[in-house]
Amino acid sequence: MRLLLVEDDDHVAAALSAVLARHGLTVVQARSGEEALQALLPDDAEPYAVVLLDLGLPDQDGFEVCGRIRRICTIPVIMVTARSDVRSRIHGLNLGADDYVVKPYDTGELLARIHAVSRRTTPAAGGEPAEEAAPVEPLRLGPLTVELPTRQVSVGGTAVPLTRKEFDLLALLAQRPGVVFRREQIISEVWRTSWEGTGRTLEVHIASLRAKLRMPALIETVRGVGYRLVVPAAGAAPGTRPPAS
Repeated sequence: MRLLLVEDDDHVAAALSAVLARHGLTVVQARSGEEALQALLPDDAEPYAVVLLDLGLPDQDGFEVCGRIRRICTIPVIMVTARSDVRSRIHGLNLGADDYVVKPYDTGELLARIHAVSRRTTPAAGGEPAEEAAPVEPLRLGPLTVELPTRQVSVGGTAVPLTRKEFDLLALLAQRPGVVFRREQIISEVWRTSWEGTGRTLEVHIASLRAKLRMPALIETVRGVGYRLVVPAAGAAPGTRPPAS
């Protein structure tokens, strides 16, 4: 198995590479984000099975590198970093990382995680066809229908055209109706960035959704926290509010 280790500290990289090599893994080191991205471009060499990505890189933040990797390929990414706060973990996973390991770590655990993510993305041996995935049922919330595979939305049977981000925002809320999503969480999952400077963008998209769907009470503002989707009452017409409890 061939791994790409994105780590600018040569001492750390050498020590980890030696350990992984003893377990039959071939490690190629990239010392910057740009070097890592260049290494992932298609060539004649054996493709990488996993990327081990440090976040503290000299040319750009590892979060940015992860986002750029996700735009060019689906290779599994394990973030390996000293940043242990929950916010960083959530942001990394929302950006598309497959796993997040905090330094210092147990080498055995890291090996197990490497093999786990590679198994999830490697076709089964023997050429057996993969089991066909079960069809995804549309989300039906009162008169609102959200079809995730086709990214189509309708209200009362009438199609409602949405922009890409409007659909992503609606789909996030609709998959867990009644659950309050923090503003920071929505920004991270829909816009793949941090909260700073993006709050107004979220408010504009919420307002646009309410207007296009003609269901102003569908997305409720939870003051000081975020937003949640309120399931309309059965038979409720667009533009009406649910009765007060």
